[in-house]
Amino acid sequence: MHSKTQPANKTNAWLWIPTLYFASGLPYHAITSISDIMYKDMGVDNGTIGLYTSIFLIPWTIKPLWSPFVELVSTRRKWTLYSQLLLAVCFAIVALFIPMSGFLLLTIIAFIIGAFVSSTHDIALDGFYILGLSQKDQSFFSGIRNTFYRIATVFGSGVLVMLAGTLGTHYGNDAIGWSATFMATAAIMLILFLYNRKAMPNPDSDVERAPQSIGEVFSNFGDIIRTYFRKPGIWTALLFLLLFRFPEAQLGKIGKLFLMDSIEAGGLGLDKTEIGFANGIIGIAGLILGGIIGGICISRKGLKYWLWPMVIAISIPDAVYVFMSMTQSTDMSIVCSCIFVEQFGYGFGFTAYTLYMIYFAQGEYPTAHFAISTAFMSLGVMLPSMMSGYIQQWLGYENFFIWVMLCTSVTFIVSALIKIDPGFGRK
Repeated sequence: MHSKTQPANKTNAWLWIPTLYFASGLPYHAITSISDIMYKDMGVDNGTIGLYTSIFLIPWTIKPLWSPFVELVSTRRKWTLYSQLLLAVCFAIVALFIPMSGFLLLTIIAFIIGAFVSSTHDIALDGFYILGLSQKDQSFFSGIRNTFYRIATVFGSGVLVMLAGTLGTHYGNDAIGWSATFMATAAIMLILFLYNRKAMPNPDSDVERAPQSIGEVFSNFGDIIRTYFRKPGIWTALLFLLLFRFPEAQLGKIGKLFLMDSIEAGGLGLDKTEIGFANGIIGIAGLILGGIIGGICISRKGLKYWLWPMVIAISIPDAVYVFMSMTQSTDMSIVCSCIFVEQFGYGFGFTAYTLYMIYFAQGEYPTAHFAISTAFMSLGVMLPSMMSGYIQQWLGYENFFIWVMLCTSVTFIVSALIKIDPGFGRK
């Protein structure tokens, strides 16, 4: 028996969209980004960090494979809520493991479990967003949900990293600082779960699927896969999806480790408070601003017109890391300016990549085909970043960043291969 449902249009979406998408963004960045800084702070080498923290991306890469199960079992509301509760448990376990002698293996296992839970949360939430809002409100709140997801990025990469630095200094122990920070993250996820349980609507359409529909779902899933790989230009599209971010995937993994490493090791030797401010506040501000301007530009002239300026924008600013590794300046105004420029260029250029995924998903099953493209996007980040730490250890920081600049040629090559309708993206 289902409990009495409340029509979605009777619930103010402002009460649940912001908190749900904050609850989506925070775990992703805690698992895939904050973990890099935590492991570096705990003395783990770059090769190990690059390999294992890249493995955390696997659940987001393969999530289209189990999305049908989320549709079949229970409701999207329950999946969304109880994923948040499980994430609170996962982060609490991470917090307990950090001070232990075998923390590396124990936290990796906890993070991988958390990654599967977080990616499942994303599947359920995207479905609930469609069921919980009218088509008009879906369009209106698309920008709101992205904004609160980005706020979670700032909070995670900025505030939480700075908190870990402050607590580590206060207690004279980095492990205690990180343990307290992840316990705070667990508490935030628990509060979000308790709040969202009250605030989320109960859409009439969010019901459990009938058992006889299982065969239908899997048949439909097979058809989605077949039609995706029969799209015109599929192989050039896959090359673009997998290799467009080839340089950025390596830079994104190693850049913050470079900021942390000692001057003697070729880094800048910044503390966590400085890194949290530079990466999590200034860098994210550049990323958001670049993305907003990129969207405005494409809406006026179309994706095809802006493709090459965006390819240049996502590639050439990577050179700021060559400059920083050569000078090793610790002047925060210089460091923040360099990170802002690189992240602005990335935000501006990444707009083209996102819009191309939307363009390629047009036709039958656009939502499902877009999800498959995002899986290839995740794979295109995971594979290069897995090896980035070992490449950096072999080359050193300065030569590694020169290598990244050489890799930008791959972005230019795959961008030259794709075909785009000149009218796509214009208002």
